[in-house]
Amino acid sequence: MMVSRFSLAVALWLVLAPMAARAESLSVDFSDLTLGSESFNNGSDGAGGFSSNGVFFRNSYNPTWQTWSGWSYSNQTDNTTAGFGNQFSSFAGGDASGDGIYAVAYGQSPSSVRFDLPELDPHRSPVSMSASFTNTTYAALSMQNGDAFSKKFGGSTGNDPDFFLLTIVGYSGLGASGDIIGEVDFYLADFRFDDSSLDSIVQDWTTVDLSTLIGARSIGFRLTSSDVGTFGMNTPAYFAMDDFSIRFSVIPEPASIAMFGVGLAGAVAIVRRRRGRIV
Repeated sequence: MMVSRFSLAVALWLVLAPMAARAESLSVDFSDLTLGSESFNNGSDGAGGFSSNGVFFRNSYNPTWQTWSGWSYSNQTDNTTAGFGNQFSSFAGGDASGDGIYAVAYGQSPSSVRFDLPELDPHRSPVSMSASFTNTTYAALSMQNGDAFSKKFGGSTGNDPDFFLLTIVGYSGLGASGDIIGEVDFYLADFRFDDSSLDSIVQDWTTVDLSTLIGARSIGFRLTSSDVGTFGMNTPAYFAMDDFSIRFSVIPEPASIAMFGVGLAGAVAIVRRRRGRIV
């Protein structure tokens, strides 16, 4: 009987091994895009956006004024030069993933800053979602030092409760449409502490858990700031993103389940035949 049980265990393992759950991921680190040294793509090609690993990043470019909104991508590393002329550099001095390229966003609302996710295989069950964020050099130095349009965060005393908040919103439809799945807040700068030594402007790449947005078909972004004037937000409406990732648990397809049934029946038959020879 012991041999029979061992044989059944081995046979079942051989059948069940291919059925074991496995993890996969959709990762967007922009390594599939190309750029020259210290350069950027801000949509001047008029394509209306770009795709990376199946995720579509919207861009709007005005050739008359040579202005853009939405998403661009960059490999610029200048984290010391202040002003609008350095709008495509991350304050971290490069990317998060090590391939050199990251995304830069400009705009205050999901209507201008959003990306669409590909339709997912129904046999893939999302279990987690995350992305890395940091400030652009333009926005960070504007908050750190002030400029002609924006105040120095903390004010002259350092005690003003300033903030620069990125809100990440998941939508059930493409193009930031449909129902809101959820929202995640991430402070790109936070000076609201009673202890001013805790005040900070994000410089390093920071991974943010977006798992509450699982099920979204598009992700939109909203920027708000304590520094608001007559014409709206004074803080430059920029941030940088890298390493967007969704991890999945792969569910076996019906064909695989059917094969499991056939294999199990075969395993039982093998054990029965072996049992007849055991003494």
